[in-house]
Amino acid sequence: MTKVVARIQDFLRLESAAGLILMMAAALAIAANNTVFSLWYGGLLSTPVVVQVGALEIAKPLLLWINDGLMAVFFLLVGLEIKREVLEGELSSFDKAVLPALAAIGGMAGPAIIYVMLNLSSPETLRGWAIPAATDIAFALGILALLGTRAPVALKILLLAIAIIDDLGAILIIALFYTEQLSVQALGLAAIGFTGLLVMNRMGVKRIAPYVLVGVFIWVCVLKSGVHATLAGVLTALAIPLSPRRETGQSPLHKLEHGLHPWVAFLILPVFAFANAGVDLRGVDLDALTGAVPLGIALGLFFGKQVGVFGLTYAAVKTGVARLPSGVSWLQVYGVACLTGVGFTMSLFIGSLAFSTAAELDQVRLGVLMGSVASGLLGFAVLRFASRSDETQELRNMPATSMQLQK
Repeated sequence: MTKVVARIQDFLRLESAAGLILMMAAALAIAANNTVFSLWYGGLLSTPVVVQVGALEIAKPLLLWINDGLMAVFFLLVGLEIKREVLEGELSSFDKAVLPALAAIGGMAGPAIIYVMLNLSSPETLRGWAIPAATDIAFALGILALLGTRAPVALKILLLAIAIIDDLGAILIIALFYTEQLSVQALGLAAIGFTGLLVMNRMGVKRIAPYVLVGVFIWVCVLKSGVHATLAGVLTALAIPLSPRRETGQSPLHKLEHGLHPWVAFLILPVFAFANAGVDLRGVDLDALTGAVPLGIALGLFFGKQVGVFGLTYAAVKTGVARLPSGVSWLQVYGVACLTGVGFTMSLFIGSLAFSTAAELDQVRLGVLMGSVASGLLGFAVLRFASRSDETQELRNMPATSMQLQK
């Protein structure tokens, strides 16, 4: 149990630092695309990159290599985290999982409903309904980290669990709703590769290299199949063994997860943010801000997340289905609900699947930035106020002699 808690604490510290770097990468992207560097920024992302082995050729602009290739590694890490949490972590039992699961379901449904309501009269934009349903774990934990010790560990774990289940929901949404025309042959080859991974797991193969090599094969097959290639990362993660190697005492899953964290947190996600957050603000006016797409995303992230996460959490606790973590107040739960409205990475990613034109993607970026910034600021303010209220209450409850000693 102590090792599990230590891993969670290490994860939280890493994600908190990653959130701050993500903010800088996003700011740099916006600055680059709104200054004299805009042509360089656009030219860099559209640079053609070709990889060819015999008759197999993969030719994509740099932006799609980032979104299809680097993000597959991110989804590999997400898959590892989900598997670990389900088997031995905060989602390993019904009592632990029910509260964050219900909160995450509310946090996905609420934003989607708001987006759909605002886009009902525009069928061509309804495809973006899932954009505000996602939570950016690195950004959210980065903001929570600014509170330091004022935020109890139980609150951080609750936010982490909600975000992980939210990621699982996003993976399912991508697989079911953002899939192009399918190639049965490529999907069949991917299925053979995944079966090979499961066989290696059952045979007790504990070396990571064979899983990675087969995972690359699955990625190529999924890329050619029409299903989004990042899902290959999740499939590979599900087959990585959790049981420890006899000679080292460390499981391949823990080793790979620990090794990938710095690369994902400090390289892959910042590169993705730089490539996808560069909204062109030069033509933004009131009409652009109040368009159905940016407004649906912004209000979905800001209001939908709050209502969905806090509403289902409150209902679950009051009906006795779940209970609040020890030492966590309702005001702090509301603050966490606000922070789940920081969508950024996953929202931008789903936006890139839902829309394709430059004008549409700028609307997505604008909505994500508005909703995420507003949610982050309100969440931080609420949690800061909640921590001060707790400190004041503790002082009131202290005996007079203790207060005199403190003075």
